[in-house]
Amino acid sequence: MELLKELDRRDQEGIGRELHRFAKALYPICRSITGDGIRKTLALIQDRIPLRTFEVPTGTNVFDWVVPKEWNIRDAYIKEPGGKRIVDFQQCNLHVMNYSIPVHATLPLDELRPHLFTIPEHPDWIPYRTSYYKEDWGFCLSHKQMSRLKDGDYEICIDSTLEDGSLTYGECYLAGRSSDEILISCHACHPSLANDNLSGIAVATFLAEHLCGQDLRYSYRFLFIPGTIGAITWLARNRGTVGRIRHGLVLTCIGDAGGFHYKKTRRGNAEIDRAVACVLSHCGEPSEVLEFSPYGYDERQYCSPGFNLAVGCLMRSVWGSFPQYHTSADNLDFIRPQQLAASLHVCAAILDVLESNRRYCNQNPYCEPQLGRRNLYRSTGGDAIGTEINARLWVLNLSDGEHSLLDIAERSGMPFSAISDAADLLCQNGLLSLVPERAAAEMQHDPS
Repeated sequence: MELLKELDRRDQEGIGRELHRFAKALYPICRSITGDGIRKTLALIQDRIPLRTFEVPTGTNVFDWVVPKEWNIRDAYIKEPGGKRIVDFQQCNLHVMNYSIPVHATLPLDELRPHLFTIPEHPDWIPYRTSYYKEDWGFCLSHKQMSRLKDGDYEICIDSTLEDGSLTYGECYLAGRSSDEILISCHACHPSLANDNLSGIAVATFLAEHLCGQDLRYSYRFLFIPGTIGAITWLARNRGTVGRIRHGLVLTCIGDAGGFHYKKTRRGNAEIDRAVACVLSHCGEPSEVLEFSPYGYDERQYCSPGFNLAVGCLMRSVWGSFPQYHTSADNLDFIRPQQLAASLHVCAAILDVLESNRRYCNQNPYCEPQLGRRNLYRSTGGDAIGTEINARLWVLNLSDGEHSLLDIAERSGMPFSAISDAADLLCQNGLLSLVPERAAAEMQHDPS
């Protein structure tokens, strides 16, 4: 459990502030599924972790999809008849429908209205809209702004480009003792939206930074990709090696004040599903485990039937379930340093479970060994058995070479950390022996 213990030695409030500062640095960038915005974002991530970037040309076939044209934008506005900017991309990048084609015209209000988007039920908020795969243009504004528009001619300008270029994504690979991998993925294509998904980017970046230089059992692959098309492109380019992925998490919407939610893998009972459920049950915050559905974020690509990877999705508030989702209200005030730090802590705890989940054999299987003479049991009887002693007894009883530490934690209802610490101590005292990885895998798949 060294990953979590090392993190616990640091100032959690300080970590939360650092996470929030990083999200704040990323917030003004106008990101999209292609273009300079995502490149700038990856460059800032690259300042913290060893990140490689990849460029995939427009027109590249990726399964049933094609990498789209590259979109960039310099400026956009609507000017009222008097010449004043009343909608200004420079003030908020959500004002432009993402992927809008270039346009410069003067239009009467009745021709302009079909290209304007608002949220009537939240009249002060600006919506986030996209048109990635259909060439169109539009502006997003608050409903209050819309209601103040008067008849007349309005100058509109979207100074953008949509042309052949490339799709960009970033990948951080950290080698462990095994070539088996844990995948951490987050989308990096939204403009100024904090919870969805600067929170995921920040937590994933800090998690990779925390793992750098550690003695790791698994190898780790962190992906910072455009949503949907980015995951599809990565899978198409890495089809021959994805079999190394043993466990995975998509991180999104992980910085708000809501409780934790975890969407299971398509498999439904993968080790990552069980590890997350175990950690959340002891994390001290409200949590809920959700069944898999083929709708959501990039877990649906990793879990498509041809791959069926063990990749789940970790969130706080579920995407689409909070009113601020895909609006200007998903701002830096909506994500909180304390929740960001707690989310990082939960992610580290999940990885600790995966790193430490091994099988052991009890070296004294006939009746329980005398723990007292090894100073592993309290000197006087009669009192309630303490948590540490209880964990030792559970580990001794179920360490038959077949049960993993996660099996024992689930059956005992105890935190995995208590079970893992007990196993370490019992090994040090010669009461347990570690089952080699290959032998453990053979036991796990033995049909008898």
